[in-house]
Amino acid sequence: MCDKIHYHKINVGIIGFGTVGSGTAHLLLENSAIIKSRVGIPINLAKIADIDITTDRGVNVPKEILTTNADEIIEDPNIQIVVETVGGCGFAKDIIIKAIKAGKNVVTANKELIAKHGKELLPLAKEYGVDFMFEASVGGGIPIIGPLKTSLAGNKILEIIGIVNGTTNYILTEMKEKGADFEKVLSVAQAMGYAEANPTADVDGFDATYKLAILSSIAYNSRADYEGIYREGIRNIGIEDIKYAEEMGYVIKLLAISNEVEGKIQGRVHPTLVPKSHPLASVNGVMNAIYIKANGVQESMYFGPGAGSVATGSAIVGDIIESARNVIANNTSRIPCKCISYKPMASIDDLSCKNYIRMKAKDLPGCISRISGIFAKNDVSLESIIQKFTESGYATIIWLTHEAPEKLINKSLEEIDALDVVEKISNRIRVL
Repeated sequence: MCDKIHYHKINVGIIGFGTVGSGTAHLLLENSAIIKSRVGIPINLAKIADIDITTDRGVNVPKEILTTNADEIIEDPNIQIVVETVGGCGFAKDIIIKAIKAGKNVVTANKELIAKHGKELLPLAKEYGVDFMFEASVGGGIPIIGPLKTSLAGNKILEIIGIVNGTTNYILTEMKEKGADFEKVLSVAQAMGYAEANPTADVDGFDATYKLAILSSIAYNSRADYEGIYREGIRNIGIEDIKYAEEMGYVIKLLAISNEVEGKIQGRVHPTLVPKSHPLASVNGVMNAIYIKANGVQESMYFGPGAGSVATGSAIVGDIIESARNVIANNTSRIPCKCISYKPMASIDDLSCKNYIRMKAKDLPGCISRISGIFAKNDVSLESIIQKFTESGYATIIWLTHEAPEKLINKSLEEIDALDVVEKISNRIRVL
């Protein structure tokens, strides 16, 4: 048995000194006394690597710990923990692999990397006997991966429903509260720094899909393929949809939803009508929330800032503290992610849910009965119908169905769209 090493401090190196890296450095320095009291010995910020070490990040760090060479961190035998905040799947993946093979514990916030390459990196970390932690990859500062692996470990997770992208939640909130259309609110979000110049990852649902894949893998003890998750963004949400949803007692949110159905993982990301009585309906602005149903705890919700320098840094520092304790105890991965089975991903065609459908049709006698007849023929039951007159000769009709299989909804809409009295089907949104 190896003799236990007695550490006087744990050294940390951060690779990537942008928004998240600077927030992590800020907390390590600002809360150093608190962190020391919780670990037992100091956590020392030994080195920071970034291609740009001249820009002021708003964090006062000694200039001698800054470098443009990430290998200085990876190759330093005195650094026990490497934090990756570069993002993406190219350079970030390479440096994480190098760090793991160098015997370093790794902490990251990189959701895209975990979703796409976690199946390679987690076994590699196990092989080299190091920690690979990623609490900050989902929900920013919200503790959710830790609770799934520990506090809820005695539960069977039945369903995950989350607002996990702050940009889209801000846009939908502003559309509702200001009555502004999508493009206008998006431009404001970009000006405020809530949305990227290229907003595709957020508004088209990629970011939420990566996060749902991570949560589902942990919840259902199986790797959840992000490519098997149905994805639909918010670009098609009109101010009319938000107004009509409000009239019917709903708000519209981009939700990430998964559950296990007959041995398959069903994952989906799409705009959803959420009843105003549901806890997620009141989550507004850039905030995130993750709602979990389980057979033990029943229902629980985890709420907080889903992004931001210090919020995400908070989750990273939490992982650093846990990893430091493992270093001191000469142990690693005491609570690993265990994908003990390989469950296939269910198709969206297997889904059955309520639907909101908005269409423009000719204002003619018998029009509604012709459309409702197609729904009835395809065994789609209707909960309510609202007709709004929009312009001469046309009306807007809003249909709310009862729960119905996806295939029957799609078949109905295909047949309805072919009717000569229907100008266009403007939108279809699933209902929670």
